[in-house]
Amino acid sequence: MGGEIAYSKETEKGEVEEGKMAAAQWKYPATSVGGGFPPARKVVVVGYALTSKKVKSFLQPKFERLARKKGILLVAIDQNRPLSDQGPFDIVLHKLSGKEWRQVLEDYRNAHPEVTVLDPPDAIQQVHNRQSMLQDVADLNLSDPYGKVGVPKQLVIKTDPSSIPDAVNKAGLRLPIVAKPLIAKLHELSLAYDEFSLQKLEPPLVLQEFINHGGVLFKVYIVGEAIKVVRRFSLPDVSKRELSRNAGVYRFPRVSCAAASADEADLDPCIAELPPRPLLERLARELRRRLVCLLYALTYVCLCLRTISNRLPD
Repeated sequence: MGGEIAYSKETEKGEVEEGKMAAAQWKYPATSVGGGFPPARKVVVVGYALTSKKVKSFLQPKFERLARKKGILLVAIDQNRPLSDQGPFDIVLHKLSGKEWRQVLEDYRNAHPEVTVLDPPDAIQQVHNRQSMLQDVADLNLSDPYGKVGVPKQLVIKTDPSSIPDAVNKAGLRLPIVAKPLIAKLHELSLAYDEFSLQKLEPPLVLQEFINHGGVLFKVYIVGEAIKVVRRFSLPDVSKRELSRNAGVYRFPRVSCAAASADEADLDPCIAELPPRPLLERLARELRRRLVCLLYALTYVCLCLRTISNRLPD
């Protein structure tokens, strides 16, 4: 959605006219008399509070026209005005952070319980914290004929990087080690190849054993009961030879972001095959119940769902 959208002038004109007709139906509802006019369509008003970067990538003109045709009106929230003075909204969609904004949303939810907030700040905090989010996945212990869902062996380090090597040994984690910020606001991660380099990491962190997975992961977006899966390039597999020859910490700032899409790549079928749909549906139901989030696309719940071996290839 962040790319340029090209379409013909004829198509654009037709969509604009259809949008005007739809808007007129919403603004001037027809009264049904006998077998006359059908009832007016209800408009769903979505107030959005997004960063300028998200507005640019998300609110493309073609998307806004499609929303209008579907009866969805997107309205920008003015952050310089009280939220309760704006609207009325059916849904508040936000991608902002900070203590002040969280308080604004909490006050608004208390004053307007009829409005759906996507998502409540407390639910987002639970997902942003990798320790609590991954623990929720581990606690599922989800296994059925279609596969099994779990998390790699992991360790949380909150202070003192000099203690990391001993903590990793006591926890039984094997090299290489993936290090991720404890608060999941960015796609960045690091890969440590040797024990000495672990001291160079900056807590608070979640440390995980790196598991070879074919260099591709699946990002799962969950919106209510709808599920969308995309392929993204990930870290390449690490062999025993590479592990013995490499040292240090390697940083990867944009793993699994939209620019790393692998949907059109020529991949080995056994790597490219999507996770079983029934397994994803069950996983989505359980996570929705535990996390109390409706819109996972904005909270970046990213799960690698592949049956893989932890053994390093030669």
